[in-house]
Amino acid sequence: MKSRRSLFALPYVVWMALFVVAPIIMVVIYAFTSAGVTAAEIGDFTVNNFTGMGTYVSIFARSFQLAIIATIICLLIGYPLAYVMAKEGPGFQRIATVLIMLPMWVNFLLRTYSWMAILENNGLLNQFFDAIGLFDLINGIFGTDITFFRMIRTQGAVVLGMVYNYLPFMILPIYSVIVKLDRSLLEAAQDLGANSASVFRKVIFPLSLPGILSGVTMVFVPAVSTFAISRLLGGGTHMMLGDLIEQQFLGGAYNPHLGSAIALLMMILVVVCMWIMNRFGEGEEQAVML
Repeated sequence: MKSRRSLFALPYVVWMALFVVAPIIMVVIYAFTSAGVTAAEIGDFTVNNFTGMGTYVSIFARSFQLAIIATIICLLIGYPLAYVMAKEGPGFQRIATVLIMLPMWVNFLLRTYSWMAILENNGLLNQFFDAIGLFDLINGIFGTDITFFRMIRTQGAVVLGMVYNYLPFMILPIYSVIVKLDRSLLEAAQDLGANSASVFRKVIFPLSLPGILSGVTMVFVPAVSTFAISRLLGGGTHMMLGDLIEQQFLGGAYNPHLGSAIALLMMILVVVCMWIMNRFGEGEEQAVML
């Protein structure tokens, strides 16, 4: 029986070795080596690829700042939506789940391009403001000559794109935890004299922390390494880590060794963040059980 199970697991092991383990090994090799004489050769061992990252501190800071802002906004929007969904009946929950997942059935780039059409200087949103006379009102009050609001190619547009694309990853984990809560715990808290606010603060929110931590991880990790959103909605003026890594492999500043070092550092930071969140979640669960 064991040999048969091992045989069935062999394709999975081969797949993991070829498409997961091997690329990671190649990234590590490139990160700790210098360029060879030719593009196909690998040079000597070096840590200069890591020490040279000091010139990109601002890009690291911007990436983490925007990713944290987008994650917080997703949490502030996603938690109430997940809470309302969990309290409604099965029919409403099915419809709400479909509506939340419906945009995810559309290609990621198409969704981002649609926001470009909305946020452009002559886009749908500015055309709407012009049609309702908002620009005329502002110009009449302040004596300005505004004909559009500059929304595209800003950090706000990048955050908006992150929130729109990654919000379902915050809602669904929180909803899946809250909807499975034992209703007898809530009834017991109410029988002991707790009002709705106390029940939420002392029972529902602590028990939903595993879903919150899962949602935060699922939003923050892709947000901090995105490159399509920052390029399309940021117009390339607000470079993030994903853009920097892509530039080292495909751009004019071709340096796969530096790109591999940045990618390796990002992988380490992501693993550390996930470990911290998991440890925090375990501590919260033990505290609730006690």
